[in-house]
Amino acid sequence: MKGQRTRSQERILNLLKTLDRAISAQDLYVELRHHEQGMGLATVYRALESLKLQGVVQVRTLATGESLYSSVQEDRHHLTCLQCGDSIPIDQCPVHELETQLNQSYQFKIYYHMLEFFGLCNQCQTTQTSGDI
Repeated sequence: MKGQRTRSQERILNLLKTLDRAISAQDLYVELRHHEQGMGLATVYRALESLKLQGVVQVRTLATGESLYSSVQEDRHHLTCLQCGDSIPIDQCPVHELETQLNQSYQFKIYYHMLEFFGLCNQCQTTQTSGDI
């Protein structure tokens, strides 16, 4: 599918690989301008959507509703605090075997998966407990 990508898509994908972190479309737009590869914000959104459908970009939606984009390099798993918004990456993945089973049972090509748990981090629990006294 690489040959079918537009120049804008290639620029965005290369930048995401260079950044090696998840970034919002607006921040990506600013980063592209800093790298003198500016394009319109609508073009950034269209390119990200196409890259997502090609399976080379993954999107993670935070509890705030903000979407963060990154190149697909590995599955990502997080513990996300609903109070402060901190997101702690976790290494263990209990669903790789399930992914393989789903792939085979449903003939469904899985590009990536995300696993996210929501709750309160230790610091917010402490703040909440001390605030109750």
